[in-house]
Amino acid sequence: MTASDRAAARLAWTRSTLGDATLTLEPASSDASFRSYWRTHHAGASWIVMDSPPAQEDPRPWLAMGARLAAAGLHVPAVHAHDLEQGFLLIEDLGTRLYLPALNGDTADQLYGDAMDALLRMQSRMDYSDLPPFDHAMLVRGLEVMPEWFLGRHLGHTPDCDEWDVLEAAFDVVIRNALQQPRSFVHRDFHSRNLLIVDDNNPGIIDFQGALAGPITYDLASLLRDAYITWPRERIAGWVESYRLRLLDAGMIGGDVDSTRFLRWFDLTGLHRHIRVLGQFYRLWYRDGKPGYLADVPRVYHYVVSVARSYPELAEFVALLERHAQGRDLTQVAAA
Repeated sequence: MTASDRAAARLAWTRSTLGDATLTLEPASSDASFRSYWRTHHAGASWIVMDSPPAQEDPRPWLAMGARLAAAGLHVPAVHAHDLEQGFLLIEDLGTRLYLPALNGDTADQLYGDAMDALLRMQSRMDYSDLPPFDHAMLVRGLEVMPEWFLGRHLGHTPDCDEWDVLEAAFDVVIRNALQQPRSFVHRDFHSRNLLIVDDNNPGIIDFQGALAGPITYDLASLLRDAYITWPRERIAGWVESYRLRLLDAGMIGGDVDSTRFLRWFDLTGLHRHIRVLGQFYRLWYRDGKPGYLADVPRVYHYVVSVARSYPELAEFVALLERHAQGRDLTQVAAA
């Protein structure tokens, strides 16, 4: 089906579902997948049409996970109608007030406080026993994206045997850290572009279909070490400690998990995410033709290097990255 055929089918379905032949659709947002979102207005209300082509992005996992999150008290978009064969869903419009542009020195405590309340609800109320495990194999796959797409495709460098030893030693530190932690429900992309400021039960939460069973600090790291915004390390440490105390009160971690141990869990789990994203953002450009993430690469690279530098066992890893990235414009596309 061509893009124009798809657009015509989407509009026809929306008009039929809402019973209004005059409706129009405007782009609301898109994400790194094949899914797209469209806004329409009818009878004084605003609606979102989610277009999830079944052959590329089966909407059923999104629908099922949304229902589970809603049952646990999280604010996810309510679903008013769907056609799963075509991949169209009419859902609640959570608005346009993304966390990202609203976050600043004055608002961050309140906004992150609400997000951490929601995260605790997810982790304490959501059954994760049937979710795919964030296991050793998946952790390894995530890390391997970086040497392939950042070092190899973007910087044009193929690691030699010694460098592979350094990479594998660093990856082992990161993987062992993730596997040491208690398991919980993991949203997987719990960050400022997937959280919306809403009047009722803030925040509104989207993009949850990839949920896994994984390390208890993963979503916290996604939230506080977001690829799109940077905070002073001391301030992040304060938020991390406040969440550790929440988990302690909820009985989700034991008293033996002190602030130093929990911060290491958080740091190295965030490092896993950023090593993966460092490769993924380049893969989105070179393989998928999506340049929109390149501007965020310097922040992600800075996270990787600055966090890894805090841990002596990762010093050689930092040196390897700096040796090849130094002086390079990370936002500048390499020649084919």
